[in-house]
Amino acid sequence: MPQFLEHSGTSWKGQKVKHDQSLIDRLDPRMRVILVTLFAFATVLSYNFFVLTTAVIAGFMLAVLAQLNVKRTLRRVIAMDMFMIFLIILLPFTTPGETWFTLFGLSASKEGFFHALMILLKAHAVVLALLALVGTISATTLGHALAHLRVPDKLVHLMLFTVRYLEVIGQEYKRMRRAMQARAFVLRTDMHTWRSIGYLIGMLLVHSLERSERIMDAMKCRGYKGQFYLFDDMRLGSEDYRFLAVFVPFLCILTGLNFL
Repeated sequence: MPQFLEHSGTSWKGQKVKHDQSLIDRLDPRMRVILVTLFAFATVLSYNFFVLTTAVIAGFMLAVLAQLNVKRTLRRVIAMDMFMIFLIILLPFTTPGETWFTLFGLSASKEGFFHALMILLKAHAVVLALLALVGTISATTLGHALAHLRVPDKLVHLMLFTVRYLEVIGQEYKRMRRAMQARAFVLRTDMHTWRSIGYLIGMLLVHSLERSERIMDAMKCRGYKGQFYLFDDMRLGSEDYRFLAVFVPFLCILTGLNFL
């Protein structure tokens, strides 16, 4: 088994989308990153409803092919919808064009409604494709794939350290919260509560800084000089070529439909 697949089985909690092993997991991570980037560009730059609907269906099919957990995927998609809902509601009332209907004296245009619908379709297509192709890659494997693609080392290191130590900082926060609760602290809307929360955030930042210094000293003791050495042997296999043979023509057709 390739080494990059072995990494994904021993990943730390919370760094990738929970799912069952699928065909997508056997594909080369570098190829998955490149294809989802091309798919995102082809979708975002399109203004054809048929193309966008096809892109959403393709994103859904990729999610099915990746065997994503249905509940977790729905929660992520709904979270994105909640983030965009105000934009979608306001666009018909703020975009000039032919009046479609009037609400409380405000005119909603058809152009604004169609623009909002396009944004919604684009977002769903791209998010589903990202969750299927990139969200199922462990952070370690994704970092190595980006390094193989010649992404600047500093960006790769920043991503790896951020994902790795967000979990550590989260655990530190939970310990401090339990310590406060053990001292009978209860959240209220008063100055004592706000002051205590401020102390909590301040101590969390101090502990994070101290931990980062200890980690850096430990890494230097182990010979770290600002560079990670890549030992993963990432090569395209027969399954990768078969997937490319289907996905690349689909992307070409999707792009070409915009010019019809």
